[in-house]
Amino acid sequence: MQTVETLIEKLDYLPPEQREDIRRAYYFAEQAHEGQYRRSGDPYIVHPLAVGKILADMHMDAQSVEAALLHDVIEDTHVSKDDVTSAFGAIVADLVDGVSKIGAIKFESKAEAQAENFRKMVLAMTKDIRVILVKLADRLHNMRTLGVLHPTKRRRIALETLEIYAPIANRLGMNNIRVELEDLSFTHMYPMRAARIKKATKTSRGHRKDMISRIQESIDNRLERDGLEGRVIGREKHLYSIYSKMKTQRKPFNEIMDVYGFRIIVGSVDMCYRVLGAIHNLYKPIPGRFKDYIAIPKANGYQSLHTTLIGMNGVPIEIQIRTEEMDAMANNGIAAHWLYKSDPDPAGGAQNRAKEWLKGLLEMQQRAGNSQDFLETVKIDLFPDEVYVFTPKGDILELPTGATPVDFAYAVHTDVGNSCVAARLDHRLVPLSTPIQSGQTIKIITAPGACPNPAWLSFVTTAKARANIRHFLKNQRRSESVSLGHRLLDKALSGFDLALDTIPQERITTALTEAGFRTLDDLLEDIGLGNQMAQIAARRMLPR
Repeated sequence: MQTVETLIEKLDYLPPEQREDIRRAYYFAEQAHEGQYRRSGDPYIVHPLAVGKILADMHMDAQSVEAALLHDVIEDTHVSKDDVTSAFGAIVADLVDGVSKIGAIKFESKAEAQAENFRKMVLAMTKDIRVILVKLADRLHNMRTLGVLHPTKRRRIALETLEIYAPIANRLGMNNIRVELEDLSFTHMYPMRAARIKKATKTSRGHRKDMISRIQESIDNRLERDGLEGRVIGREKHLYSIYSKMKTQRKPFNEIMDVYGFRIIVGSVDMCYRVLGAIHNLYKPIPGRFKDYIAIPKANGYQSLHTTLIGMNGVPIEIQIRTEEMDAMANNGIAAHWLYKSDPDPAGGAQNRAKEWLKGLLEMQQRAGNSQDFLETVKIDLFPDEVYVFTPKGDILELPTGATPVDFAYAVHTDVGNSCVAARLDHRLVPLSTPIQSGQTIKIITAPGACPNPAWLSFVTTAKARANIRHFLKNQRRSESVSLGHRLLDKALSGFDLALDTIPQERITTALTEAGFRTLDDLLEDIGLGNQMAQIAARRMLPR
């Protein structure tokens, strides 16, 4: 049985008085949850204690661990926020309140409740980033103990984790938590597929052992010969990433497992590039597969050199080269700020990036029509793939893959986006719908009095652009909005191989009643004005 002492032992990095505060928080929570049990039959306090331990492993500060122990007291017991404030201070109470799920408001649907929850969480996150770290630890422990729930509920929670929490962990650079959340979600959503991939991975590990040790030996020998110091580690692929690659790249299991991954950890940035040179001398690099994330870090703060080589017998080898700090940053993301209290702070950049991202979320939240809309918009924004582009002054901006000059214009400033009329990519005039490639320089041409074109909604990819265009369109005339709504709904329905004209009248009537509209024109106007997402309306009209 886990006890508070096992948690306190993990907290040797904190001063004694802070450890005492954490012990006090544990007893406070234990008393509040007295008589409550989890579905597994364990006393309820087991869950907050486990969440506290996850944060202790990340070397989080005392206030975060206290909030983890108390995170369900406001929601599930008679304790109020004022009680927590008087016992542990306003900061801990705000953290607990931010993590507490919204319970008092009655929603019309489960989806709306989920979306409103998420909206509240984002607002709390923008006040204090630690709210999301406690929330992620809470979700991770819930995922680890999901087995006791009904399969339908398990799948619903797993899907939500995969769509929202894993991408947030990724956006904050917390790779270890993201990988575990993805694998647990995958196992609960598709138990048969997960079991088969697990079995196949075990079998292939035996065949791969010999090749891995031969490649590792040759890399070690080359580094030693050139007088370079570095730790070489074999990289294991995790279940969900294998499954995703099989699905998106349409490749069989064997082809994905044919790639051998290694990570080389070195002492300095300078050494990263010297090791890269040595490795390129050892094996032939594949053209176009080298990426320098040290010079241009990813949006979540990730830094590393990536290269793919053709090794002995023609096998592809993927190599990542990074320093110890970069490795801590890659695995723990913004939590590395607490894990690595060194100078310069490796997570400082990531914390600033996280804050910038949250600031953008807050801006979108103020402009979104409703919570469900906001949630859909954020899902679009959580895509991890980026392109890196240059402004005419040489500054770097990150945008999601598939972004267009309009997305770039809104990323620079809302006014630039609203008055944008044309764009030059590398000094060449291009249509505003052209997808941007990494490394291009973009110049936006604006004109006074210009305004957003409704057609832009069909090709922009960033949430900021979408929210701003919608905000502008809300002031347009009804007839324009109805015809735009018709086009957007048709576009959304085409994804299901349907068109608005082919849907039976009674199906449309039912969908209108469900959504609370009297006529089809009212619904189309709502879509055209940006209050309702075309995808949500299209799903309501699908044949049952």
